[in-house]
Amino acid sequence: MQRVVSVVAHLGFRLQALPPALCRPLSCAQDVLRRTPLYDFHLAHGGKMVAFAGWSLPVQYRDSHTDSHLHTRQHCSLFDVSHMLQTKIFGSDRVKLMESLVVGDIAELRPNQGTLSLFTNEAGGILDDLIVTNTSEGHLYVVSNAGCWEKDLALMQDKVRELQNQGRDVGLEVLDNALLALQGPTAAQVLQASVADDLKKLPFMTSAVMEVFGVSGCRVTRCGYTGEDGVEISVPAAEAVHLATALLKNPEVKLAGLAARDSLRLEAGLCLYGNDIDEHTTPVEGSLSWTLGKRRRAAMDFPGAKVIVPQLKGKVQRRRVGLMCEGAPMRAHSPILNMEGTKIGTVTSGCPSPSLKKNVAMGYVPCEYSRPGTMLLVEVRRKQQMAVVSKMPFVSTNYYTLNFLQDPASE
Repeated sequence: MQRVVSVVAHLGFRLQALPPALCRPLSCAQDVLRRTPLYDFHLAHGGKMVAFAGWSLPVQYRDSHTDSHLHTRQHCSLFDVSHMLQTKIFGSDRVKLMESLVVGDIAELRPNQGTLSLFTNEAGGILDDLIVTNTSEGHLYVVSNAGCWEKDLALMQDKVRELQNQGRDVGLEVLDNALLALQGPTAAQVLQASVADDLKKLPFMTSAVMEVFGVSGCRVTRCGYTGEDGVEISVPAAEAVHLATALLKNPEVKLAGLAARDSLRLEAGLCLYGNDIDEHTTPVEGSLSWTLGKRRRAAMDFPGAKVIVPQLKGKVQRRRVGLMCEGAPMRAHSPILNMEGTKIGTVTSGCPSPSLKKNVAMGYVPCEYSRPGTMLLVEVRRKQQMAVVSKMPFVSTNYYTLNFLQDPASE
């Protein structure tokens, strides 16, 4: 799921320049950027702030990008993702509203179970990716991307008004909570010391409201964007600094920023909206067919179904694939060529993998070149170098799953 612009570092710890339209030094737009409740906290802890999607966020802290990345893989890290759009959909027709916009089977979600889904348009393109949770409190809790904030909110609000005009019982509320992501193999151990709930009973993609470090009303969801076990904690904004400070007292926990978040998600084979998927990409092309609910496929009742469903059994012209190479790292927009030197596709995300000490990327190629093990060429800095199509995730995921839940990363 998209969370950050590509801000990964070279292995020599030199940060890649950010696309100027999305991310730029604070001096360019300091007076117009939105700030999360943790803005001063970031500065006090050495956060290097950048402008991202209209927000001021830390790209890294005093530790190098690579050190932060590896600490997350070996211990756990705390990320501020409060820029994400958090909404509550309520009313007896809340599922009807959500299923009119997304490809997933929301009606089948058990209480406090969530799923990754996709907003799609009538042409089958992906408008955004989002997580929808069916809470036991009688509403849907939705988290979607900061870069699509206005678009997503307008989409949902328009549908609310449409259904209300038909006499339906549905409403929408934007939550002003902060959102903290604690990610890594020791995240549950760290969090367990602060909650009364047994986190062993909270598997991947489930959620519960609990008291965390004395802060009541926190929604803890077992999910994340790193491929590791972890949680996202929706916390009242006024308590965000207290919660972050309490978590950092544990030596297992270090702060991490946008740079580590991007390289972690790429190693895990997770998409970045705007790079790896967009309005011109269908779920099938994006290797996200598993997000399509079986009932929804049969009913063909979601936006773009007439385009998307036939692609499941037919042949699409291109598919998202993983790539690995040595030498210079592949970056977004690098041309992908066949062995005869003809351009056949484009890299959408790429970085050196701190975990593998190899360069990893994802991009789109025609189906006949999508089989793992296929040798291709990638043009980097006007030079061609060998690359091989590779299975994703590049680094094995470590989600905490139980038998009754399915791990989407395995599909």
